[in-house]
Amino acid sequence: MSNICSYYGVNAETYRKYYKHKQSGFKDWEQYSHCDSYMLFPDNVGSDLSIDEVALSKGELYTIVSNKSGKGKKGTLVACIAGTKADTIIKTLKRLPIQKRMLVKEITLDMAPNMALAANESFPLARLVTDRFHVVRLALEAVQQIRTQFRWQEMDAENEWIKNAKKQKVKYSAQMLMNGDTPKQLLARSRYVLANVDSQWTKNQQERAQLLFERYSSLEHAYKHVIKVRAIYEEKYQIVALPRLKKWIDDTRNLKIKQFNSVANSVENHFETILNFFHQRSTNANAESFNSKIKLFRANLRGVSDTRFFLFRLMKLFA
Repeated sequence: MSNICSYYGVNAETYRKYYKHKQSGFKDWEQYSHCDSYMLFPDNVGSDLSIDEVALSKGELYTIVSNKSGKGKKGTLVACIAGTKADTIIKTLKRLPIQKRMLVKEITLDMAPNMALAANESFPLARLVTDRFHVVRLALEAVQQIRTQFRWQEMDAENEWIKNAKKQKVKYSAQMLMNGDTPKQLLARSRYVLANVDSQWTKNQQERAQLLFERYSSLEHAYKHVIKVRAIYEEKYQIVALPRLKKWIDDTRNLKIKQFNSVANSVENHFETILNFFHQRSTNANAESFNSKIKLFRANLRGVSDTRFFLFRLMKLFA
């Protein structure tokens, strides 16, 4: 806008104010009075929806309901609700006509219980699908927690060795591994290695993984266990995936690695909605992509100074 204004010799700030208050139709918008609390677009309701939260300004979270068939363009935004409380979301979504809500057949979401409760209450005929990415990420976070724990242990050990070396008035030399890393560096630099399948490792990463697993066997067991849950999602049929997922939960408990106990409990608590993935192999990727577009739009504006006008512009772009 600044470039266009400078070309025509118009003050950019003056035109921004004119556009906002006169030309855009912002003040005459039918949802102006309540847009900072909620926005609803019944015409955008489709059979397959996603529900997720996003921070719009100053860390304030908004719940976004989006239509997958909109593909991140106009017709995507179904609802934008301030906050993440289930009661507030339910109360707002029930403002949508019941005929529209009954059209929804499937909703993808993360593992947050408030989102599941809101989706169940608002769309009674919809099948809930827990996003595969959130299940795998939870297991990966357990692996990274184990790695971090080992790293702190190595840091404590190194500090103790340095302390003893000073007492004995000798020069401390850190232990160097075959690839040139110290144990502390090996653990720090293995974050990406543990986050990816071994087929994607480079030659250096393969060498680092070999050293890592030789020194910390529990990390190898944890990593291979995550690979197993990823492999379950490659199955095409629910009837095949069901016993494999049950066995994975049992194997998780037999690992006796405390970081994985919470993972097993979460998977067990969301067992039915996790298995619903195998009906249409639906994910929440479109919601994550839509959230990224909102964040990019916010970044291009260098933040949100007027929340209502920002929401108005979102409506223009995506509703």
